[in-house]
Amino acid sequence: MSPSRRQLLLGAGAAALAASSVAGAAAQSSSGAAMGLAGKSILITGSSSGFGRLGAEHYARLGAKVFATMRNLPRPEADELRTLAEEENLDITVIEIDITSDEQVEAGVAEAEAAAGGALDVLINNAGMAMSGPIEVQDLEATKLMFDTNVFGAQRMIRAALPAMRDAGRGQIFNVTSQLGRLIIPGLGQYSPTKFALEALSEQLAYETVDKGIEVTIIQPGGYPTEIWQNAAVNSADLKERSRDPLIAAYPQLTAGMGDSGNGGGNTDPMDIPRTIAEIIMMPTGQRPLRKAVHPVATPQVPINEVSAEQQLAMLGASGYGPWLRAVLKN
Repeated sequence: MSPSRRQLLLGAGAAALAASSVAGAAAQSSSGAAMGLAGKSILITGSSSGFGRLGAEHYARLGAKVFATMRNLPRPEADELRTLAEEENLDITVIEIDITSDEQVEAGVAEAEAAAGGALDVLINNAGMAMSGPIEVQDLEATKLMFDTNVFGAQRMIRAALPAMRDAGRGQIFNVTSQLGRLIIPGLGQYSPTKFALEALSEQLAYETVDKGIEVTIIQPGGYPTEIWQNAAVNSADLKERSRDPLIAAYPQLTAGMGDSGNGGGNTDPMDIPRTIAEIIMMPTGQRPLRKAVHPVATPQVPINEVSAEQQLAMLGASGYGPWLRAVLKN
């Protein structure tokens, strides 16, 4: 039996707090995996846990030179990753980058480029956060933090990495959004607003850089069991604590669970994300998709993606922008 509309929407809601995911990709054989990304330099944000940590290991095992970035160094997660890299002889360099800091972004990307000997081959904007509650409850502190992390952080990283990519005439940028960058579930705070913004930023960037040899792919995950759930619970509890009681009481159904932790990802495999990203990296230039919806059960955003592409072409396909749109939308 096909999933109901409610099931699809609930699947999308799980995606909001899970922050990302990808359709299960077939595991590569160990012999093929060994050199799949050899020669590629990859910088990924948010590498302390979740998709970022799994991705750093996966890309390195496929032969890539990986720059795993995270904030607040020193920290145990960085030490663990360095130890793993040494034990398995993986090319992983841990770099401190807080994506809300202009200075750390610029310094961290410069360090990676110097170590790579030039432009990065791939930038993966994976870092993100979630916070629940209705929109009226989202004070400016919460709203600024969400946009600074989920939107402005990616913009900082893009602006830091693009100049060298443009000079080299090549590069790939992955921005991890969510199913809820296309759909909306009540009570999930500024998550959808930030992911809608990142979707638009990414698509516009794709059109503007396609003639410069740079490709952009938006990864739209569903729900996966990663640490974002626990982090979201802490952030939501803090927001609820500082909110006025009458405001919380005005939305009882949407505020009762603020601060409660759970596993919105179910039994899905978080490795779906790095596997899918790796597959896209290995695709021939010009064949990589603008968007990749990924979840083993529900991908309700796919029809929206298709209609959006059709209407973009209908509006601008015959204009001077047409060649850029057709190159990006593969039409």
